[in-house]
Amino acid sequence: MEDLISIVVPVYNAGKYIEKTIQMVREQTDTNWELILVDDCSADDSVKKIEPFLSEKIRLIRKEKNEGAAAARNTGLDNMKGRYLAFLDADDVWMREKLERELTFMKEKNCAFCFTSYEYGDENAKGTGKVVKVPETLTFRQALPRTVIFTTTVLFDTSKIDKNLLRMPKVPSEDTATWWQILKAGYTAYGLNENLAIYRRPGKSLSSNKFVAIKRIWFLYRRQAGLSVLMSAYYFVMWAFLAVWRRI
Repeated sequence: MEDLISIVVPVYNAGKYIEKTIQMVREQTDTNWELILVDDCSADDSVKKIEPFLSEKIRLIRKEKNEGAAAARNTGLDNMKGRYLAFLDADDVWMREKLERELTFMKEKNCAFCFTSYEYGDENAKGTGKVVKVPETLTFRQALPRTVIFTTTVLFDTSKIDKNLLRMPKVPSEDTATWWQILKAGYTAYGLNENLAIYRRPGKSLSSNKFVAIKRIWFLYRRQAGLSVLMSAYYFVMWAFLAVWRRI
């Protein structure tokens, strides 16, 4: 199946959202997909809610040990059957035409890596009206001060990109670290400036903790990107400015 899209969803105590997440995927206008749900040793009723949906297109992989979202996504990567890979977090939302529009865009650009605009949502995933616009293209250096790529919006063509580059390292902000390792290898990411997803932001989410965010981005500059203290400081100032600007 040439255009099969493998959708990988890490699941950890996602019982509150998972049924709606599965139904959301089933309602996509592009129907050529497989859904790989990777349960990371949930202690709630996530698995029980997933089981009635299991079919040839919807698979459940149950990990024996809790290892976090990065490892869960890597497990999905190892078990995918499609040419294309999409990541989706269990508490986020896709518009019905997300896969169709993004795959069309990827083919038009003949690229290996693309992402879309998205909207911030409240704890109920209701859009706040704050839409993050994305650039037409993004290289490694351009990405360093701009954490603009949202995990739930990415799409990869694994016929054009080494799967090893898609493996997420077990570090804070593993998604940003992954985008950087792909871009650093010479790929360019293409941005589709259409709002096709909603980023649910609970009031006490990790990403809402500014001090934690600062520590994570500094770690990425020094350890993942391998930048000097001076260059890390330079990009950090740019990152802080753009992060504030996005929220104005």
